[in-house]
Amino acid sequence: MATWTPQPAALNEILETIRESTNTQNKVQRAITHKLNSFTRAPDYIAYLAYILVGLPQENEQIRTIAGYLLKNNSRSILSASVDVIQYVKTAVLQALYDTSPLIRNAAAQDIVAFLGVIEPKNWPDCLQQLVNMLESPDLSQQVAAFGVFERACEDFPRKLDVEMNGTRPLDFMIPKFLQLSEHPEPKMRSHAVACLSYFVPVNSQSLFAHIDAFIACLFKRASDEDPSVRRHVCQALVLLLAARPEKLMPEMSNVSEYMLYSTKDKDEGVALEACEFWLTFAEDPDLAPYLHPLLARVSPVLLDCMIYGEEDLMWLDGEADDAAVPDKDTDIKPRHYGGKTHGLEREAPANGADELKRGAYGEETLDDEDDDDDYGLDDDEFADEMSTEWNLRKCAAAALDVLAVRFGPELMNVLLPHLKNKLWSSEWLERESGILALGAMAEGCIDAIEPHLTTLIPYLINTLNDPKPLVRSITCWTLGRYASWCTQPISDEHKNQFFVPTMEGLLRMVLDDNKRVQEAGCSAFATLEEDAGPELVPYLEPVLRNLVFAFGKYQHKNILILYDAVGTLADAVGRALQNSVYVEILMPPLTERWAKLGDNDEDLIPLLECLASVTIAMGSAFGPYAGPIFQRCVNLVHSSLLQYQAYQQNPDLDEPDKSFLVVSLDLLSGLAQGMGNGLEPLIAQTQPDLLALLTVCLKHPQAPVRQSAYALVGDLAMGTFGLLRPHLAGIVEELIQQLDPEPKVEFISACNNAAWSVGEVALRYGPNEPEFQRWVVPLISRLIPILLHPKAPRSLHENAAVSIGRIGLMHPALVAPHLPEFAQSWCQALYEIRDNEEKDSAFRGLCTLVQTNPAGITKSLLWFCNAIVRWNQPSPELNQMFQQLLSGFKNHDVAGWQAQVATFPPIIQERLATRYGV
Repeated sequence: MATWTPQPAALNEILETIRESTNTQNKVQRAITHKLNSFTRAPDYIAYLAYILVGLPQENEQIRTIAGYLLKNNSRSILSASVDVIQYVKTAVLQALYDTSPLIRNAAAQDIVAFLGVIEPKNWPDCLQQLVNMLESPDLSQQVAAFGVFERACEDFPRKLDVEMNGTRPLDFMIPKFLQLSEHPEPKMRSHAVACLSYFVPVNSQSLFAHIDAFIACLFKRASDEDPSVRRHVCQALVLLLAARPEKLMPEMSNVSEYMLYSTKDKDEGVALEACEFWLTFAEDPDLAPYLHPLLARVSPVLLDCMIYGEEDLMWLDGEADDAAVPDKDTDIKPRHYGGKTHGLEREAPANGADELKRGAYGEETLDDEDDDDDYGLDDDEFADEMSTEWNLRKCAAAALDVLAVRFGPELMNVLLPHLKNKLWSSEWLERESGILALGAMAEGCIDAIEPHLTTLIPYLINTLNDPKPLVRSITCWTLGRYASWCTQPISDEHKNQFFVPTMEGLLRMVLDDNKRVQEAGCSAFATLEEDAGPELVPYLEPVLRNLVFAFGKYQHKNILILYDAVGTLADAVGRALQNSVYVEILMPPLTERWAKLGDNDEDLIPLLECLASVTIAMGSAFGPYAGPIFQRCVNLVHSSLLQYQAYQQNPDLDEPDKSFLVVSLDLLSGLAQGMGNGLEPLIAQTQPDLLALLTVCLKHPQAPVRQSAYALVGDLAMGTFGLLRPHLAGIVEELIQQLDPEPKVEFISACNNAAWSVGEVALRYGPNEPEFQRWVVPLISRLIPILLHPKAPRSLHENAAVSIGRIGLMHPALVAPHLPEFAQSWCQALYEIRDNEEKDSAFRGLCTLVQTNPAGITKSLLWFCNAIVRWNQPSPELNQMFQQLLSGFKNHDVAGWQAQVATFPPIIQERLATRYGV
């Protein structure tokens, strides 16, 4: 052993504290945890833990094991330890791997993996050598202990193992060793061997790929292994190969697919789940579609069968009870993440009517990313609320069916329809439930093929909301939510009365169900319906609000948070219709009652603030009677959050404060500014501390979501309370200029977006040729133009930069017009698809003013300019007149030249120019 030795007094203190930690009383536990944390400051604490683990064989096994786990948790301390301590700890944990106790060996294995991850295998070659030697030991327990370390290390940091050490690559030796051990008589060893090999597939390890054929041969050999753990790792390896090296599997695809179909039906759910992942991975790769297509008729019914709840699921779910009165446990409530709102512009719907908002596999909405058409938003988290909290076979099968539907659409529908009918009309409730889940999973991809059947299916689903089984009612809610956009189409009164109204009424009943799971599904689906229905909901607002308000009195903790979301979404959907005093009197008392009950540190205040931000915008001036105390509390929350952050910056030992309170308080202040306009001025003027002074601090906050919400508030205050904002703008605009980055990091994009937008709002409020703003025009334009021209900037950033350039140009044309040739084409490309609105109108009036000031600046971009003009549906009279004057001016200046140029335009542009503007 190394030269380090423990001091008896220190050893006894640590030992005694660990013994006390086995006391289960909460108060004692907290004190012990605090004391253990205090030991971490001692430079040789990890050596004491290693000594207790290995050097005190007479000590209680539980105490030694706890020391081992504490050692793992403090593994990073080895980076700052002395040479003696490092050497002792390394030697001790390797020695503990030979202990006779499985508990001690397991703790030592976790310690070794943790230390390898921290100091990296290349800096501890003795460890790898010893582990390889142990694999060859005649003692099976030593072989298994060593392989357990290898499996965890290969899974956690394969790249750190795939390196050169002292001129050789250990993996060049280890991979053949693992292949050899895949034949071991002990199942656990075979399982470890296949697992270790598979983890090097995603990192494209050359050491593995040098033996790729032997690896695939090994997988085929182990495919029929008697041990389910081995078969599970074989399936996992085939999934990883399909993702990384599909060409290696294609020659054997008929055998592989047969095996995976067989394994998807394996009695062991772990094997079936890994095999099911194969179909999800297969479907997600568009290049593999031709290979998957012939298998559709066989794969899809198997997936359908996998979606039936298993006995373990049903025991876990305990979904039978009317449990609405049972309080939630804290563990029922998952942490939520709150980010500030981003200012964006609505685009015209694509010509084919496709919806830009795509739904993830379980109802989460994911904004379409134009750069990645094959990203279906399939995040494991999206499935968590539909079934149990863990990823399982049912969820994986549903996700695979969702992606298959998007990939193959009507073809999937054709092969699956007879099986789906059998499920939906089965006498067994579990079969029916799985059919309804499948119907929802297919909603996005198969909508065209399913649409003719919806006149039958929607009434079927509405009727199924009466099913006595809560699990059937809850999945029916979710599936109805998936078809909400079809139900809410304003096609005819008959469609509305037959589909929209019964769906709305059915989901509202489920919102008030006596089962918490059904309430949750009903409330979430109703929020989706609200989003899709929008103003169509206005005639039904009173009964809708009364139902939602009744739910406030009925719901337990978890569902209240979902209810806030439904109320906020309703406000966004119906907008200023919510100003009606009847609706205000229904909705505001329960919201203000909850507001009064919640303390400033209560996390439930966060979703309530978020909900109120939407409500204030919708209610507008009708919110006035409630605005004073809410405004003051938001300002207090901003102030206290900034003080907490300041204290944290001065003392990094403190926990970093949660930014969510600050972000949602700023967002609610934005909502008040949007809703009440200049009605907010008296509150801003008389409230202490001064909101505008606090806002200037928020603009410099290190956390991007805080800056994002602060810049949104700048723009919203500029619109309604510019007089009060103006004295603070010198400091604010300087910060804005710094925030405008042509290539922001991903986490800064939304802050940059809101900064770009708020610049335009401020410029408009200053007015034409205002000297105070003029000094900022060139610095701002020199930042906004590179954003507009940057090919990799997100589309929303291009749009907000273009709008602000237009608005600054409208106010200060002489300073901006010389730059017109530089950005004209990109400007027109950024905004021609945006829906008509006031923002777009002011931006285009700015562009027209720049063209009037510098007509030569548009010459090279004339086609794009004309295209952007004719894409307007209803420009304002002022803007339409500007278009007419400019186009007529171009034509009259050089009739022959104009006609020759227009003749090269696409026919639709020529036709609209002639029809609308006579040019």
